[in-house]
Amino acid sequence: MQLGMIGLGKMGGNMARRLMKGGHAAVVFDSSPESVAALANEGAEAAASLEELAAKLAPPRTLWMMLPAGEPVDETIDALKGVLSKGDVVVEGGNSFYKDSIRQEESLRPFGIGFMDAGVSSGIWGLEKGYCLMIGGEKNLFDRLTPLFKTLAPEKGFMYCGPAGAGHFIKMVHNGIEYALMSAYGEGFEIVKKSPYGNIDFEGLAGLWNHGSIIQSWLLEFAESAFRKHGDLKDIEAWVEDSGEGRWTVREAVDFAVHAPLISGALFQRFRSRDRECFSEKLLAAMRDEFGGHGFRKSG
Repeated sequence: MQLGMIGLGKMGGNMARRLMKGGHAAVVFDSSPESVAALANEGAEAAASLEELAAKLAPPRTLWMMLPAGEPVDETIDALKGVLSKGDVVVEGGNSFYKDSIRQEESLRPFGIGFMDAGVSSGIWGLEKGYCLMIGGEKNLFDRLTPLFKTLAPEKGFMYCGPAGAGHFIKMVHNGIEYALMSAYGEGFEIVKKSPYGNIDFEGLAGLWNHGSIIQSWLLEFAESAFRKHGDLKDIEAWVEDSGEGRWTVREAVDFAVHAPLISGALFQRFRSRDRECFSEKLLAAMRDEFGGHGFRKSG
């Protein structure tokens, strides 16, 4: 299939690469000419504007957006209304709030332009391992774009979740769960560190638990890698950012009257991390860098 990729950052660029490796044709656009040139050198067709992007795609067009949530998404969708045609489809794959996705689908409907929201997980490892895709929108559009989803995702790694908004809602909850899991690992390692057995090899311990234990996971592999790179984490400041999805998950839990103490506590832990040094938060910061390339603040 042919598609246009808008946004060539850590996620969008590698998604375009994976699609091209899978035999799809990509036309790419980004506000950074350097990012466009890099993909063009790898076989993509470059576009210098949204108008040129649309002109280089054969109708019915498929455009995939990987942009920061909020104004960048809204502004781009508004601009696309003037260059796309009836029957075209826009896939919005950023970490957007699901109610924004519902609104965007409604705004495109009068133009006959389809909309799908795709929650995307796997961070910077997607090019190699594939992207877990949680997809919302009309089912006929899902069926139409399934060849793209199959290429992007690992086996059994994509799912139709429901109408517009469903994909980003499921991804929001996914990230809330991620917060809680990371906090549990951080707390556990801190208990060990402050115990009489705190001189243990933490990299080795994470590796041990990842071989046959009930708590083995990909996140724990990231913890093992972080300990390998940073030892006792003294070079990492205990400052953990939140990218928004955890806050949204907690707010929705309140609206739905769902008892969610683990996810809400994990969110509040990240707030606390910005006020004091804490070993568990150092590990969370290191793990976020391992799976998402988010970086961390160096201590001292």
